[in-house]
Amino acid sequence: MLKIDMHAHILPEDWPNLGAKYNTRGFPYLERHDGRCLIMRDGEFFREIWPNCWDDRVRIEEYETFGVDVQVISTVPVMFCYDQPAALGLEIARFLNDDVARRQHDHPRRIIALGTLPMQDVSLAIEELRRLREQLDVRGVQIGSNINDRNLDDAELFPVFEAAEDLGMAILVHPWQMMGRDKMPRFWLPWLVGMPAELSRAICSMIFGGVLERLPGLRICFAHGGGSFPYTIGRIEHGFNVRPDLVATDNPVNPREYLGRFFVDSVTHDPQALRYLLDVVGDDQVMLGTDYPFPLGEQEPGRLIESLGMPAATRAKLFHANALRWLGLDADAFR
Repeated sequence: MLKIDMHAHILPEDWPNLGAKYNTRGFPYLERHDGRCLIMRDGEFFREIWPNCWDDRVRIEEYETFGVDVQVISTVPVMFCYDQPAALGLEIARFLNDDVARRQHDHPRRIIALGTLPMQDVSLAIEELRRLREQLDVRGVQIGSNINDRNLDDAELFPVFEAAEDLGMAILVHPWQMMGRDKMPRFWLPWLVGMPAELSRAICSMIFGGVLERLPGLRICFAHGGGSFPYTIGRIEHGFNVRPDLVATDNPVNPREYLGRFFVDSVTHDPQALRYLLDVVGDDQVMLGTDYPFPLGEQEPGRLIESLGMPAATRAKLFHANALRWLGLDADAFR
């Protein structure tokens, strides 16, 4: 059975230190020490990465051991750089997009590329969105769950989503700059607690702000199983019903009606959670995703889905059919 991992991160083996070029702080750059490859920001360690983060051969071999055929690659969220000057944001986005497009071209049966956008400048973001689709043959983009603490229903951002719908571009929303991170620095809480909350923040914003209502053709996916949203939909709907004066100010449609209108990946780490997710959003909307190659991701791609013992037709949806529909692609290209 064809298997597509639609949530896999990648980086170039190196990239220019644009922070020095633009004389700005906070830009991620690489340092290599004693064989280790470290992402740094302003002289402080952010994350260590390994060859499976940039080497196509290593990645393809690792995926083959799990029987996964195709990886949908997107940059690591630290590279969004929304807090940087717009010119820097565009330059790094173009650099990263050229890199993922080249990998897709070199491995057309193994790699599908998602681009990134300089979302701090809407006009530049739309310009790059068009370049991705019309010049690089890239079918989708990854964006953050907020844009410099602006929620995704911000009116200034709407033209980007409108352009994505017009161009038929898929969108993956990934958590980043997690809320409350300064108040919970210990125990990896921004990743364990903040990430699920970020996805619920993004989904609620796009529902209550009317973005999904106004753009019914937008093919959008929320990473990490939709975060805490599916598991708190009862509370969210209840709030909508009892305090419409606070919740339904921009969109009078019950939030539960949007279940089935957006995609999520399968990164839940728990069979019961995945079963519940399938019950809530439907098996037409869940896709195999792993967050490869990082420790918080699924360590054996596809194992969680296999563990549920679902019928072959349902597994086919989760393993490839839903992802192809989200991306607007045909399975024959990967046979």
